[in-house]
Amino acid sequence: MATVVVAAGILLGTSGCNLFAPQATTIHYDASDGVSGNLGDLAIRNAMLITDDGENANLVVHVVNGGDDDIELLVQYDGAGEKVDKTVTIDANATTEFGIPGGESVAVESLNASAGSLFPVFFQYGDLTGIELLVPVLDGTLPEYSTLVPTPAPVPTVTPTEPAAETPVPTDAATPEATTAP
Repeated sequence: MATVVVAAGILLGTSGCNLFAPQATTIHYDASDGVSGNLGDLAIRNAMLITDDGENANLVVHVVNGGDDDIELLVQYDGAGEKVDKTVTIDANATTEFGIPGGESVAVESLNASAGSLFPVFFQYGDLTGIELLVPVLDGTLPEYSTLVPTPAPVPTVTPTEPAAETPVPTDAATPEATTAP
C-alpha cells in the first residue's frame, strides 16, 4: 500500500507495508537444531539431545544467567517410568554450556527415543513456574555432532586371579662341583 502526497510542489511517497505486516526481524526463531526458552533470569538456548542408541543421551544446552546470583537449575525428564531430577549450577552473569567436550555434562538415561523425535525436558528453579521444552533428539551422523555422542561408561573388567603357585623350597642337596679340565 503506497500513498503519494504532493505538498508545496514536492512529491512525497509513503509506504504502509509495515503498518499491516509484521517485520521478519522481530520474529523469534531458533537458528540451529535445538530449541530455546526463557525462565526468569535464565535464557535456555539451543537445547538438544544427542544419542547413538536411543537409550542414553547427552543434553547439549547453553544457559545464560543474566542475574547477579548463582542459580541451581532443576532439569527433569521421564526415564524408565519415573521422573529423573538433576540439578546443575548456573553461574551469575555468565553462560554455562553443558554437553560439550571439556564441559559439564547432563546424561539422560533410559531415553527410549530415537533420533528425529522430540523428548520433553522440564527446567525450573526457585519458586518460579518451570518450562517444558520439546527437545529434538539427534544422533552423531553429522560431523558437528559426532563428538557430542555420549561415550559408554567403561565396563570394569574383572580378571580372576589364581593363587600364586608355591615356590619350591631348596633342600640341602649336593650341587655338582665344577671340575677343571686336565
